[in-house]
Amino acid sequence: MTALRRTLNLARPDDIYNAIVDAHKGLSDEQCRDFDARLILLLVNHVGDEAVIREALKEAAAK
Repeated sequence: MTALRRTLNLARPDDIYNAIVDAHKGLSDEQCRDFDARLILLLVNHVGDEAVIREALKEAAAK
């Protein structure tokens, strides 16, 4: 059994996707990378489960 949730867990995923895209508007490539790093670290801290985070890293690398 895995701890990483793979089923949709957002009521309005398109809205979240658009919010992420909008947050990158007007940013340079470097600013986008910095933004992404900050966002990832905030979300990782929120998840707070090392096993889930490591599983997500493996899953993301496999794609």
